[in-house]
Amino acid sequence: MEEIYLDNSATTRPYDDVIELMGRVHRDTFGNPSSPHGRGLEAERLLKEARRAVAAVLGGAADELYFTSGGTEANNLAVLGAAYRHRRRGSHLVTTSIEHPSVLNCYRRLEEEGFQVSYLPVDSDGYISLEELRNLMGKETILVSVIHVNNEIGTVQPVDQIGALIKERNPHTLYHVDGVQSFAKMPVNPRRWQADLFSCSAHKIHGPKGVGALWVKENSLLQPLMRGGEQEGGLRPGTENVAGIAGFGRAAGLTFERQERDAAHMHGLKQKLYWGLREAGLKVELNGPAPEHCAPHIINLSFPGIKAEILLHALENDLIYTSPGSACHSRRPEPSHVLKAIGLGEERLSGALRFSFAAFNTAEEIDRVIGRCLEAVRAFGAGSLSGPF
Repeated sequence: MEEIYLDNSATTRPYDDVIELMGRVHRDTFGNPSSPHGRGLEAERLLKEARRAVAAVLGGAADELYFTSGGTEANNLAVLGAAYRHRRRGSHLVTTSIEHPSVLNCYRRLEEEGFQVSYLPVDSDGYISLEELRNLMGKETILVSVIHVNNEIGTVQPVDQIGALIKERNPHTLYHVDGVQSFAKMPVNPRRWQADLFSCSAHKIHGPKGVGALWVKENSLLQPLMRGGEQEGGLRPGTENVAGIAGFGRAAGLTFERQERDAAHMHGLKQKLYWGLREAGLKVELNGPAPEHCAPHIINLSFPGIKAEILLHALENDLIYTSPGSACHSRRPEPSHVLKAIGLGEERLSGALRFSFAAFNTAEEIDRVIGRCLEAVRAFGAGSLSGPF
């Protein structure tokens, strides 16, 4: 029996081409890119190629891109680096209540250090109110951070409208978009959105773990969080992970190249899963926007009458891998802060599973998932069957 992997928001299987490229780099191009000799120049060339490839997806200049150890570091550098650098202009920061922990925990730290933080609430589909954002902003607001695609429920924030509003209210306020779940999978253009900072990660797009990037619009100054050499313009010192960065560049190019086709494929799988479960007679409730309105690769469902943990392990016994939510929270007993923010009650909180897709997934796999869910609910669920719709 072959496994079915539906936890692609947590991480993705690397492309074979990425794995092969990284192996060649480790073996043949092992020089330090800061070294002035031939080996170093070869490594530096790979960095430049990858920087151009990632920047091309963003529609930005290569020299505006800084490589990091992943999306978490990119988010930390954006939030903390902006807050510390511009504190003299003000101390008010804004973010949303459904950000990834790598953003939320930075804001909580800054709040402890004396910054004034406003957390925008969201509606039942996970959207912020533009009017509330407008009312919160003022002369003291130095940074607004917004997650483009929520990693748990797939809500796609109107980042272009948010950017226009921010710059209208205060042109000096920096605008950070966490694009870890949208980069290369969906059209992204931070410059057009009037963003100043944009975070992305390799392992969400079939690249390696441990590599990410922060796009920094020209003249958007940040305070470095680490001290060392002059790598990455001094903003992120330390010898670059050449093989990982090369893999990131290749993954970005491949994912971007097939973006439209893969998005349509994943959207179709998501619709098939949702409607197939309902037609099979399962009581299933959608957490977040309707499938046609959220990101193509994420859907969050509650199965009333059966705990998510029970269903997750029942699926795992059949080599089907899914998630109770964010991988950053999945080993904690506390309910998801995202699902709480959209107002879910205890039964839906405890029965929620996130299914996240990749181009590798197939319609035949979804049929097997539907069948196994039905078997598990029949065996363990109470009040989870409703008869065919």
